[in-house]
Amino acid sequence: MKWKRGAKSRDVIDIRGASKRSSGGGSGLPIPGGIGSIGGGAGLIVILVVLGISLLGGEEEGGFELPGAFGTGATAPGAERPQPLPPGQDPQADLKDFSAYVFDDAQDVWAATFRDGGRRWEDAQLVLYSGAVQTGGCGGASSAVGPFYCPADQRVYIDLSFYEDMRRRLGASGDFAWAYVIAHEMGHHVQRLTGTSSEVDRLSRSDPGDANELSVRQELQADCYAGVWASTVFAAGDLEAGDLEEAFGAAEAVGDDRLQERATGRVDPDSFTHGTSEQRRSWFDRGYRSGDPTTCDTFGVAEL
Repeated sequence: MKWKRGAKSRDVIDIRGASKRSSGGGSGLPIPGGIGSIGGGAGLIVILVVLGISLLGGEEEGGFELPGAFGTGATAPGAERPQPLPPGQDPQADLKDFSAYVFDDAQDVWAATFRDGGRRWEDAQLVLYSGAVQTGGCGGASSAVGPFYCPADQRVYIDLSFYEDMRRRLGASGDFAWAYVIAHEMGHHVQRLTGTSSEVDRLSRSDPGDANELSVRQELQADCYAGVWASTVFAAGDLEAGDLEEAFGAAEAVGDDRLQERATGRVDPDSFTHGTSEQRRSWFDRGYRSGDPTTCDTFGVAEL
């Protein structure tokens, strides 16, 4: 993907320096209680919307639980006091700049789409952290959960080390695979502003038996929205050879069926929360081919 270096974003908050200092130079931070499910532990009020993979337990992939709030005495930085790494000491400087560029570009695309449709847009923010982070309304999270969006503070949270996890553990590499991840999380911000997220939350609480299917439809819509953004990159002439294949590979790599099979050797469709590899690729491709968000109505079709 062609992109421009050097731009400064008002919507990117880098707290990786705070993580390094509070952990004595390492990236790991204490997380009492570990990972909990929605509503467990100290209680999550809102849904944390995660890309679809948690990297737990050494080499094992495929956890699907979400982080609960930190226990008493836990230490992890929040986004209110940005502390970026000094430029000369940042081994991920290029990835940081690329992530900021993609985030801003996706945000600009959706802001223009909302304006053209007569709707009000509210900027999201991207928080870059290392090891663990305290969100502004969704409790605390470890980098083990992967990239996620917190509707309560309208922020996307990413530990840049996930880029290497994608390549090494999932076989999903390349700059546009990473761009897909960011665009997917921006899709969740779009859902928050359109009211989709709150409606999914309401329906899931009223009928827990439908929660998994609703989650799958929500995630596939975010994949489709990522495809819509990708279509604008193509229209601008900024896609390079192999970019789409990288995005397709990333979408397939985080399908529920593939993650479950890798982690346990079996597949349980009743527990799917994000969609199969085929579905994730298909809905991303639908958004890309149409370039039209109205084609992303995953809730209005009988078969996904």
